[in-house]
Amino acid sequence: MSDPYDTTLCVEELREALDLHGIKLPSLGMDLVTQAGAYTPRVGLITLGNCNVPTARELAAALRKAAER
Repeated sequence: MSDPYDTTLCVEELREALDLHGIKLPSLGMDLVTQAGAYTPRVGLITLGNCNVPTARELAAALRKAAER
């Protein structure tokens, strides 16, 4: 389960990973509705494709790995 702080950190991780590839998404953020407890269990969604925090972290890791090549 992710809290708003964890989701915010995840957004920043994803933003930094995208930036490694020259992709800038100023509107990237968290879906605030999910943080209001609308879903059970509460798992924050990242607005990029409405992916959940674990998926966003996997995407960020893959982007960082690709940037290392």
